[in-house]
Amino acid sequence: MAVTDFSHQAFEQPESDRDAGAPMSLRERLVPRMPGSPLWGWLGPLIVAVFGAFLRFYRLGTPNAVVFDETYYAKDAYSTIKFGTERAFVDNANDLMIAGKTGIFKTCAQVSDCAAYVVHPPLGKWMIGAGEAIFGLNPFGWRFAAALIGSLSIFILARVARRMTRSTLLGCLAGLLLSLDALHFVLSRSALLDIFLMFWILAGFACLVVDRDQARQALVEWRESAASLDVGPRLGWRPWRLAAGLCLGAGLATKWTTVFFIVAFAVMTLVWDAGARRAVGLRRPYVETLKLELPLAAAWMAVVPGVAYIVSFAGWFFTDKGWNRHWDQATSQGNPFFFAFDSLRSWISYQVQTLGSHTSLSQPHNYKSEPWSWPLLLRPVAFFYESPHGCGADSCSQAILGTGTPIIWYGGLAALIGMIAWYVATRDWRAGAVLLSYAVGWLPWFYYAIVDNRTMFLYYMIPVVPFMILAIVLACGLILGPAAAPRWRRQVGSVGVGVFALLALANFAWLYPVIAAEVIPYTDWLARMLIRGSKGWI
Repeated sequence: MAVTDFSHQAFEQPESDRDAGAPMSLRERLVPRMPGSPLWGWLGPLIVAVFGAFLRFYRLGTPNAVVFDETYYAKDAYSTIKFGTERAFVDNANDLMIAGKTGIFKTCAQVSDCAAYVVHPPLGKWMIGAGEAIFGLNPFGWRFAAALIGSLSIFILARVARRMTRSTLLGCLAGLLLSLDALHFVLSRSALLDIFLMFWILAGFACLVVDRDQARQALVEWRESAASLDVGPRLGWRPWRLAAGLCLGAGLATKWTTVFFIVAFAVMTLVWDAGARRAVGLRRPYVETLKLELPLAAAWMAVVPGVAYIVSFAGWFFTDKGWNRHWDQATSQGNPFFFAFDSLRSWISYQVQTLGSHTSLSQPHNYKSEPWSWPLLLRPVAFFYESPHGCGADSCSQAILGTGTPIIWYGGLAALIGMIAWYVATRDWRAGAVLLSYAVGWLPWFYYAIVDNRTMFLYYMIPVVPFMILAIVLACGLILGPAAAPRWRRQVGSVGVGVFALLALANFAWLYPVIAAEVIPYTDWLARMLIRGSKGWI
């Protein structure tokens, strides 16, 4: 059976590994060898991640203030590690925290009177709280976990990009671009939930890419000794798919928007399985995938995330201090059967309330924006702004602007358009995976904008930033060309890719003072506001 498979033919498959003009073997097409030194495959991404970590941890405690929505999550996180669930805090809690005091919670006659109603699951707050438990209730403490997770995400992206392109150079480029993205940088230095959301989604995707390679390896080994192509093998327990389910469950336990990625990734990995079975020549690849792989895939990609989500509420279940904790005791009216399940029924009631809050969030806000404007960086979010002294000018500014690095984001738009053309022309799985991931992280927000008129912000795009960068890296791979391309083609491509990387570095450096809360003259701050006016950067 003639099989066409575009899995890795665009990138680093050295021509010297086989006779010139010889067709690629099934193993070469389905599981291309990773060229270069395995040591550099780990060391290169690690070096890039250390660079990104330095940027994120340097002056992490600056500003010594409660920045934007840290006013909620820093307190909720501290409450979570102290009481097991979120509690109400006093009106001057921000001032107390900056003064180094921890007595920020209200005192109530009834335990239930101090329960705080929050609309996001607790895992991200547990993670922020871990930093506060180690370093204290101070800016460094509540930002530590975000900086650590942001740094780890750079390493993961570099590794997954390397696996997808079979190029250590392109993998390191992906990590470098993520370390230089201003939005990723700002969220890695703020105690908000979104950097944790992005991390778990990226980690889940990375696990699925490893699972894809292992599944194809198993099919190739089976094919090499198979006597018949009528029925293929079951691919086993798939531990990397289980790991993906756990990661996506952690994302769901951070923010509900992970559910879109869970559905999309579940479908994507089954399509990958069917494509691999088709590539080895099996007669009924889609039927076999549904019959042999769907049951366990449903367990790993649906049940496991659901269980992880429920487990994240352990503090709510095992204490009596959470919001709505005793709702069912009031409605069961002493019925012992219902009373035995009061915590579960109360928890379900809480989730229903939360769903209502998410679909009715339409308060006005100075920095709200529409989803169509996000890729263009038209309306960033001012996380922090003050006018201190000490810059040597009459007027000074100290700011944290939640925006992306324009060179990377606009380059990402061009790369995504290129991925559409590449996928239409070749059905390359990498282009498809990147486009799908970007779409499920961006397009659902249009529904909420149109139907619910929901208040939304640019930083909601952070989960798709790694996939935007993957699109750039894949486009760079096409620009560089395969290893067998003419020398002039490789040289010209290398210059183009290198220039883009240098421009990204320069753009990040230019923005750095207004994303890292440096005290600079007001005129220097104003010069960095690309779009002026009430609906722009200021």
